[in-house]
Amino acid sequence: MRRVLVTRPEPGASRTAQRLLDQGFKPILLPLTQTVALPVDADGIAINAAAVAVTSANAVRHAPKKISAALAGLPCHAVGRRTAEAARAAGLLSVSEGPGDAEALADALAGDYAGQTIVYLCGRVRFSGFEQRLKAAGVHVRAVETYDTVVLDYSDEAVLARLSGLPVAAVLLYSANAATAMQALAGRPALLGVFERTVFFVLSARIAEALDPVARDRIRIAPEPGEDALLRLLQARR
Repeated sequence: MRRVLVTRPEPGASRTAQRLLDQGFKPILLPLTQTVALPVDADGIAINAAAVAVTSANAVRHAPKKISAALAGLPCHAVGRRTAEAARAAGLLSVSEGPGDAEALADALAGDYAGQTIVYLCGRVRFSGFEQRLKAAGVHVRAVETYDTVVLDYSDEAVLARLSGLPVAAVLLYSANAATAMQALAGRPALLGVFERTVFFVLSARIAEALDPVARDRIRIAPEPGEDALLRLLQARR
């Protein structure tokens, strides 16, 4: 049974682990990042706003209830299915599911909201392309940071214990932060043996860039930036 390292934070890590088990893999959980809520002031958040945009499920999961309540009546544009589900669970009432890619979502919204304001629920650490594309199209973006991403640190002993000292066949990477942390782990002398033949499955080319110095020829990029596509790619490489 192929051993697959899952690096995403909870609650997604356990959900991914179950999907891997169902597909005949042996998942090993080693979250490389953790999301933490940030204090947010809800006063005036919806003033003159035409819509809400969300490119990360964590942004609505960590948003205080008063934020969701203030924005509930606005149309909400989520980047994909998981984010749309999280937005509905948070109490947003009119949620549409986007194409699965943040820049594609920005392009889809640009024409409809030129000259208007969109409230963007987001993390402190994020890819700037979404906001840049909207601003270039004349859309005013009100970024509301609801969470931060913290990189977790593990000792060599802790990693080896989690892996039972054995190599892993594959690593799943969902963010550039996790990829950077993975690069640092894979480069440690004590861990070279467990990662020297590992294949890295990543959601996007941007994430792959953080791994290039480690394993340029052992990186596989999902054709679409979603877990379904990532796991199909993993299955195809069995």
